Amino acid sequence: MSKKPRHVAYDRTATGPLDGVRVVDLSRLVAGNVLTLQLADFGAEVIKVEPPEGDSLRSWRVRGVETAWKVYNRNKKSVALDLRSEAGRETVRALVAGAAILVESFRPGVLEEMGLAPEKLHAINPKLVVVRISGWGQDGRYRHKPGFGTLIEGYSGFASMNGFEDREPVLPPMYLADCVAALYGYGAVLVALREVETNGGRGQTIDLPLFDPLFSVLGPQAANHRLTGEIKPRVGSRSTNAGPRNVYRTRDDKWVCLSASTQSMAERVMVKIGHPELVTDPRFRTNNDRVENHAELDRLIGDFVGARDLAENLRYFDEAGVTIGPVYDISQIGQDDYVLERGALIEIDDADMQSLPTHPVVPRLDGTPGVLRHGAPTVGEHNEAVLRPLLGETVYAERLAAGAIVTRKGAAKP
Repeated sequence: MSKKPRHVAYDRTATGPLDGVRVVDLSRLVAGNVLTLQLADFGAEVIKVEPPEGDSLRSWRVRGVETAWKVYNRNKKSVALDLRSEAGRETVRALVAGAAILVESFRPGVLEEMGLAPEKLHAINPKLVVVRISGWGQDGRYRHKPGFGTLIEGYSGFASMNGFEDREPVLPPMYLADCVAALYGYGAVLVALREVETNGGRGQTIDLPLFDPLFSVLGPQAANHRLTGEIKPRVGSRSTNAGPRNVYRTRDDKWVCLSASTQSMAERVMVKIGHPELVTDPRFRTNNDRVENHAELDRLIGDFVGARDLAENLRYFDEAGVTIGPVYDISQIGQDDYVLERGALIEIDDADMQSLPTHPVVPRLDGTPGVLRHGAPTVGEHNEAVLRPLLGETVYAERLAAGAIVTRKGAAKP
């Protein structure tokens, strides 16, 4: 088969299950953009309200291309407003009147300073769902502290658990805190929308700090500490819950990851690496035994894997029914038959790159799937299309002339 992601054409007339849901997105950077991406992919009309210079995410460029912006802001519209002006803020109020959701990520208190506090927005639109993204939440002693994901990844306990025992704690190499919060927020928004649409309820405000979601996915750490008094150590790629579980180097200097989290799988691994006697060895008989004596078991597995190339290991263990897989980098993912067959990596039209490789709509629904309608907008691309009919010709022209609505040179016409 071709070693190239399938090209997915935009369907500019398509709708989705969230068709008719208008979202006003005042957020910046990753968390808000990922949250509203999910809504946009399933048909919501997401209106990105950007400052004249554009969302800060646009500055994350690779060789001059706004790759992060393009990936996280497809299917959205952009209007550019100067929210320092009352006319700009009044335009937001006009957008809110017909919206179902508003997402913001200002420092707590800034929305209030702009005269856009949730209670004032609900006075305009009682059914509005307001999502307030911050680092630390809308209350508490840290509410005004900077809240970038890096700080949360350290403060939450994640970094202290990540890495190797004899090395420094390791922060994640991607936007972990932001993306986890975004997905929690996406679920919360749909819950709040159901309350409005199905139960006839009122709109509400969702307090979505980056801290709470990331701390929650760390699982039973607090309970474990209460029981044992011990702090979870950094163990690299091992697991303190099940064994064997690790990464192992192959003869051709590649890596595989292996997990045997059930008793039957662990026994199968020990047999298939040529050591059936380990099944009854007191050091490896139970899961707790294997976790405690991980070093010797890892050595034996590592010796077996290290004597074979990656392809040979994968073929052997796959035929043996052992849970093993390659450790890929992005260049290998882009050439993998499974990824390409599934369409887990696709290509879409792009003005800067001609073809932009990215992920499809996730997850897949067979009855009401999401759709790619268009790529990420330029700053203020949809000013006229969205704001002129909303405000009327006279008001639109006045605010455009006053600079409350900003049109950047080179912005695409609607």
